[in-house]
Amino acid sequence: MVTVLFATGNDGKAKEVKNIYSKTKFDIKSLKDIGDYSDIVEDGLTLKENALIKARFIYEKYKVPVIADDTGLEVEQLDGAPGVYSARYAGENCSYDDNNNKLITELADKDEPHNAKFVCYAVYFDGENEIVVKGEFPGRIINEKAGEYGFGYDPIFVPDGEKTTLAEMSLEQKNKISHRAKAFNNLKEKMIQL
Repeated sequence: MVTVLFATGNDGKAKEVKNIYSKTKFDIKSLKDIGDYSDIVEDGLTLKENALIKARFIYEKYKVPVIADDTGLEVEQLDGAPGVYSARYAGENCSYDDNNNKLITELADKDEPHNAKFVCYAVYFDGENEIVVKGEFPGRIINEKAGEYGFGYDPIFVPDGEKTTLAEMSLEQKNKISHRAKAFNNLKEKMIQL
């Protein structure tokens, strides 16, 4: 097995990605798994820049292969917002609920559908090889939260072609169709070829 650090402290994200890599030679360890609670400053202007910042930071610290990602929700009617600010849309130290409520409020006076897409940049870095991939996931924002699963904007995001939110889907269902699944499945295939 090849140990690969996943530059995240987000349990939901770690669970999704470990599931994607479960039948490979890669043993994915999140930062929490190794007792690292690094506060990585994500000051990039794009999702791609932030993903690379995280990967390079953790690689420099441990000198082992690293994967990282940055994901944002882009809402058409809000000119792509919250985008790179998705995790802290309602302010620093806000909760997922705070972000969801702010988004619902901002869309309240706009006509439905509220077309949106999740965008995920996933990267691999081992000091020598750098791989960057992108996954997109179109859908729409709804005005009332639904579902108990997932995290982030999952309770208010209905994927194109679906009738339920991501928070109403099992991890297995979500991992077949989501932006993160698309990006990390693509990244996994490229890593296998190294």
